[in-house]
Amino acid sequence: MPVNFVDRVTLRLSAGSGGHGVASVKREKFKPLGGPDGGNGGRGGSVVLRVDPQSTTLLDYHRNPHRKAQNGAPGAGDERNGADGADLVLPVPEGTVVKDSDGHVLADLVGMGAEHVIARGGRGGLGNKALASARRKAPGFALLGEPGEELDVVLELKSLADVALIGFPSAGKSSLVSVLSAARPKIADYPFTTLVPNLGVVTAGSSRFTVADVPGLIPGAHEGKGLGLEFLRHVERCSVLVHVVDCATLEPGRDPMTDLDVIEHELGLYVPDAELGGRPLAERTRLVVLNKADVPEARELAELVKPDLEARGLEVFIVSAVAHQGLDPLAYALAHHVEAARAETEHAPPPRVVLRPRSVDDTGFTVRREQGPDGDFFRVVGERPTRWVRQTDFSNDEAVGYLADRLARLGVEDELYKAGAVAGDTVVIGATDDAVVFDWEPTLQSGAELLGARGSDLRLGETARPTRDEKREAHTERYAARAATQQELEEERRSGLWHLRGHETDDTVLD
Repeated sequence: MPVNFVDRVTLRLSAGSGGHGVASVKREKFKPLGGPDGGNGGRGGSVVLRVDPQSTTLLDYHRNPHRKAQNGAPGAGDERNGADGADLVLPVPEGTVVKDSDGHVLADLVGMGAEHVIARGGRGGLGNKALASARRKAPGFALLGEPGEELDVVLELKSLADVALIGFPSAGKSSLVSVLSAARPKIADYPFTTLVPNLGVVTAGSSRFTVADVPGLIPGAHEGKGLGLEFLRHVERCSVLVHVVDCATLEPGRDPMTDLDVIEHELGLYVPDAELGGRPLAERTRLVVLNKADVPEARELAELVKPDLEARGLEVFIVSAVAHQGLDPLAYALAHHVEAARAETEHAPPPRVVLRPRSVDDTGFTVRREQGPDGDFFRVVGERPTRWVRQTDFSNDEAVGYLADRLARLGVEDELYKAGAVAGDTVVIGATDDAVVFDWEPTLQSGAELLGARGSDLRLGETARPTRDEKREAHTERYAARAATQQELEEERRSGLWHLRGHETDDTVLD
């Protein structure tokens, strides 16, 4: 274990943004307008957490909590797409739990090589070559790249030990780990010598298991007193808990039975992470080790309280870490319980995977009416509308029109009508503070809109041509209508309703 041990950090992660698409026109000799050839932007890099066997602490992230992936490159002319941004892979120790800022578990990284994409890179924008179609042959715009995800996450390291040694400070836990395994933790004759969990590998016959020395617990550890709350999380994954009781303590009010009751009370009040499926600590297999039996008074006390502890249904071992007494029976008993716990885990049913496909009639967005400081407004929330808004260059009128067409086809205008929106109402697209706000103007269904979608003309597809007689008849009708209009105006002038400006007098008014 490193001296600088950090088992909880908060990271500010930023995925790479996608590159912008390009609006370009191919230009060659004798081909001044060769068609659109703008390339697409590259995808932004994602932030990936991956279990690394060489990583044992979160110290590097404690020192540098801000991490950002590479952005995607923009597209270019001649149909050249931008390069994708490189993913940022962050190595973490095995047993790292990833949570969001609200405390919800996002991932539990167990197993070498396990990884989780915590922040996805933004999509690259399409160039005008990809936007071209039969109706829109030469788009004069391109889509912008999406920004990458940004979020704060909390990394918590929970040791993957099979056995946890728990007890009061200076109970001899570190000494016990040093004689059972090859670990060499710091050992001294003062409280809270152990400031970080120490792991050791123990071999008993054909069984191998790991033992964790948890820093000393005191009354109120579940509330954060001492070091208990900081390191009790390392006990959550352990299948066997070993109470190490100091039988040679001279502190007033301390005895083996009282120490055991105090630690049991703290374990019962500590609530493990329910989202990880952890059992309460009080339900784990527990053994009792009466330590420091090399002291004559301590051995007498241990033999005195051993029957009372066994009457509670606990396995009790009298050992001396200094004199190496009683270690083999303890090691084999721990191996037996660890093997039983592993066998039970192997037969546990795998978690059921629940698939929730999107409903057939799901539009992918919702429209709701909200109250703001300036009055009511309508908010459109959905993945596709929000993404389309982010990809739109609002300085380009054609790009804005393309966005309006996409929203209309998606049914946003119909839903706004159903929600009670009228022309001039404030509409917000997006669920965050950087949402787009505009005054809604419904699409007019008259005039130029009747010619079809933007970039197209329905008149070009008309194949029927009027005959000469039909043209002559239409011309006669227009001439007759014009003559009738002139006759009506002449009659109104003669009746005195209005006068020509050339014949006005001072007391006449032109209507």
